[in-house]
Amino acid sequence: MEDLTVRLGRSPRRDLVAAVADIFPDAARPRSNDAALALWARGGREAAVERLLAIDPVAYGRTRNHVDGAVTRLSPWLRHGVLSLAEVRDAAVARVARPEEATGLVAELGWRDYWRRVQAAVGGRVDVAVESPARAGRRPIEDRMPADVMAATTGMACVDAFVTQLHATGWLHNHERMWLASWLVHVRGVRWQAGADWMLSHLLDGDPASNHFSWQWVAGTFAAKPYIFNRENLETFTGGAHCRRCPVLGRCDVEGSYDALTARFFTAEAPSRGPVRIRPAAAWPPWPEVTPRRPLVWLTLDAVSATSPAAAAFPDAPRLFVVDPEWLAAERPSLNRLVFLCECLADVPGVEIWLGDPCAVVPARGAAHGCDGVVVAETPCPRVRDAAAMIRQARPPQARVDVAALPVAVMPWPRFCDASRVTDLGRFSRYWSQVSRSALEPTRPPEGRS
Repeated sequence: MEDLTVRLGRSPRRDLVAAVADIFPDAARPRSNDAALALWARGGREAAVERLLAIDPVAYGRTRNHVDGAVTRLSPWLRHGVLSLAEVRDAAVARVARPEEATGLVAELGWRDYWRRVQAAVGGRVDVAVESPARAGRRPIEDRMPADVMAATTGMACVDAFVTQLHATGWLHNHERMWLASWLVHVRGVRWQAGADWMLSHLLDGDPASNHFSWQWVAGTFAAKPYIFNRENLETFTGGAHCRRCPVLGRCDVEGSYDALTARFFTAEAPSRGPVRIRPAAAWPPWPEVTPRRPLVWLTLDAVSATSPAAAAFPDAPRLFVVDPEWLAAERPSLNRLVFLCECLADVPGVEIWLGDPCAVVPARGAAHGCDGVVVAETPCPRVRDAAAMIRQARPPQARVDVAALPVAVMPWPRFCDASRVTDLGRFSRYWSQVSRSALEPTRPPEGRS
């Protein structure tokens, strides 16, 4: 265990970048040292609210497919729980004359909620194909990211621009993510897991559920068909920004109609597949909740804000965030991603930041503060769920370390939708047909307030 609080506390971004680079020397860095200082997104609540106030739901619905459209770019703060889905929905509905005018934006929030529910159902198996591929590809499978892709020297202007932007800023428009994933999987034959892992490590909004299931959707292992695009589609939604200066214009990998590309990328035989069914997970936690009187607030990757449920419920309690070495090894977060995370944490008054196994650090810091339990925000993350189960048991035999037992209470997020009737998460359309109406309903104020 190591206390990182002082080294990663409030400081100018340049100093924070240097500290993060020193503590995490294996984190991937932008090609230029100054690139990490010019991230478009700054972590923390103030930056999140500033961007939230600027959203335009009507313009979003009309232009969101265009790279220069009125997209919100709220995903980094949503991923880290600085903003909640309900909060963004409420802001969107408040800015339109009729709730239906915010449908496009709210439906995108619905995808994030959906992916999280699927993750809760499948646990740590986000890197396992949900179903067999919808079509068999013609290319041999590559298990690693190609060197020319990583160096942004493929010769395709669009692909090289996307890779350069991802490495430098930690963000891509959703269409750019889909195009890049499609080209890697269907043209270059990269195994979707390898591509998903690479993108996850760099994205400021890196979330295994949204990222890996989206790659599966593109690959056709969690969709009715694989996603492909052609040059016409790319030019339409980028204004031709890449194609007009591309050295392979007219002979690139995505020239032609969708039918022609389908024949080029896939074999004619379509494997027979039955309908995929995913039963929603039971409510977490499975044990009776006992709310502590003097709790330790355990902040996790999807709840690093003073406004997240556990921290908001106990504003005077000590707060703790644990950098888990297993998470570092599994996701290999880039320097940019770690800097954004640390800026979010620096915005939380009194937070402690420790490096180590949560099963050991959380009980130890709880004991140091004289706490009688732990509170944590609800999460689908299997790593957090497993650690919480270990923490509440007295030295469980399967634990990696000896831990002292502490009660663990889970604080729910504000409701985004009513999913009580959802019985199958096999397709987003099935889920959304059940929850779309309730997702447009703004949060009701507590009784006695207007």
